[in-house]
Amino acid sequence: METLCLAPSPSSLLLTTRHNNQKKNLRHQPCTITAVLTNPAEVISLKPSTPLNPFEKAPHKPFHQTQPLKKVSAESLKYESGFLGAVPDKSGLDKGREGNNNIHDAMSYLTKILTSNVYDVSIESPLDYAPKLSEKLHANLWLKREDLQPVFSFKIRGAYNMMAKLSRQQLARGVICSSAGNHAQGVALSAQKLGCSAVIVMPLTTPKIKWKTVEKLGATVVLIGEWYDEAEAYAQQRAKDEGLIFVHPFDHPDVIAGQGTIGMEIMRQVQSPLHAIFVPVGGGGLIAGIAAYVKRVHPKVKIIGVEAYDANAMALSIHHGKRIMLERAGGFADGIAVKKVGEETFRLCRELIDGVVLVDHDAICASIKDMFEENRSILEPAGAVAIAGAETYCKYYGLKGENVVAITSGANMNFDRLGLVSQLAVGRCE
Repeated sequence: METLCLAPSPSSLLLTTRHNNQKKNLRHQPCTITAVLTNPAEVISLKPSTPLNPFEKAPHKPFHQTQPLKKVSAESLKYESGFLGAVPDKSGLDKGREGNNNIHDAMSYLTKILTSNVYDVSIESPLDYAPKLSEKLHANLWLKREDLQPVFSFKIRGAYNMMAKLSRQQLARGVICSSAGNHAQGVALSAQKLGCSAVIVMPLTTPKIKWKTVEKLGATVVLIGEWYDEAEAYAQQRAKDEGLIFVHPFDHPDVIAGQGTIGMEIMRQVQSPLHAIFVPVGGGGLIAGIAAYVKRVHPKVKIIGVEAYDANAMALSIHHGKRIMLERAGGFADGIAVKKVGEETFRLCRELIDGVVLVDHDAICASIKDMFEENRSILEPAGAVAIAGAETYCKYYGLKGENVVAITSGANMNFDRLGLVSQLAVGRCE
């Protein structure tokens, strides 16, 4: 396998490209770039005649966005861990649109979820009872084991569901996506299954285990930008320039519906009345999909989002009554570290979810430890967020004997992070 590492001049955007046996077309990068091929060892200097930043050439318009989003600090919204905050005001939402209570929209998503094409590549993940944690919490905690999917994350569902609906002509053009890691693996595996090419754009902060796995699945990997939003801007522009199909990680109805099959499975698997389902929230695709199904068939079940204090874009958006952009999103739980949630996902969450619980890094690490002690499985930080939310919520409200579900959404943990996780977890317990 040949690796191409691109290091631009200090004044330009940092970009790294990794690919498998493919020639790289650099026409979309009109800045001075030094390329070092590690196999064979060779240095090439490329100096285009017009050294412009690619984003100056064709400004990017984010997905569905019609006006700039207000920038706010994550620290501007804080409440006690375990408290159910950011409760949506549903009093005046969507009245009269598409009929009373938006019935047409509800049936549309139910149909999409019931007919989603996910099981060609994913499994119906088990709903495991957690006896040790249940005893500790005095409540019955069930774990929806999405960390057991083929790519160790739920993301394969939405990616494949959207891509499987593309025409042969669209697949022949190839796909591109932006991702912090798990969606990337889902798109790469889906492309392999469907026989199309895939370009995966990931932030430079992406754990090595994630982009290495994407490479092994045969996709072309591009590492660019410090945050997801920079990676998305690049991917959207490249899709436009090269005619590629952009597979959104969360803000697309088919992606949302694919993730919604998790809610469908939970309600089929659970045997007793359910108090709440705790869902990790990044861009909002997972919780929107689960809520779109569960709230339509079992409206009394609470759908509770869980975010890290320093990556709380959904809680802040609900708090302000409109989508906002974080000035900075903490990257500890990199799988949910986004600066802004999706337009469609926010619309669904504002209508359907019951609120958001916020947790700190220590609580996330403690839940990783709890999961390990429960069944010797190691979750990534984003994958343990829902457990942390369920634990803090049950303790805060003194929940006794209720049934709650937490989505263990991913297990793509970098080995070199285990030391920090262990240290924070032990400190929490002392």
